[in-house]
Amino acid sequence: RKALLNDDLIDSIRLDEYVRYRYEESINDVPILDGEVGEEKRRRELAYLNLKWFMSTLLDRMDRASMYTGLEARVPYADHRIMEYVFNIPWSIKCKNGVVKHLLRKASGDLLPKSVLHRKKSPYPKTYHPGYEALVRERFMNVIADKNSPLLELIEPKKVNKFINSSFDYGKPWFGQLMAGPQMISYMLQVNYWLNKYNISIRV
Repeated sequence: RKALLNDDLIDSIRLDEYVRYRYEESINDVPILDGEVGEEKRRRELAYLNLKWFMSTLLDRMDRASMYTGLEARVPYADHRIMEYVFNIPWSIKCKNGVVKHLLRKASGDLLPKSVLHRKKSPYPKTYHPGYEALVRERFMNVIADKNSPLLELIEPKKVNKFINSSFDYGKPWFGQLMAGPQMISYMLQVNYWLNKYNISIRV
């Protein structure tokens, strides 16, 4: 997220130091069970970080997207009682013999057809569409062209020009962080919107 930021700003707010501090703060909060060391301990740390940070982002996004269209979505596997119970189940049971979601497949064995029960996991999809890239590029260029945009106080023009004029290589489509370039632009647009909405000025 700091790729386009002004170098003086990065130094003045000690961004890397802050990120490291928050990471270590989260790691220190992980409830490690007695006897958990090495790989097993690291798996628990990653699961905790995923639940504390990434999962909350996904749930918030799902809630906003569904409510925007008049739908009220439900995420049954994210029920706090299930999460609290499954969190302490050993990895050897969760992923027995290397089969992901083994516990869920086992619990649903007599409820689902085999074609569904054993199909490959399909993570939350993010697909590429050139229209989306064109849209965010245009909006970003409008922000940069506006001398009153508060974002200009945070970004480095040379970095922005190099970034915006580069072609985004998406590689082979896959499920995950696919649209890195457009996502960066969208993030910057959100920051500019936030600075505008709350009338925040940052001087480097």
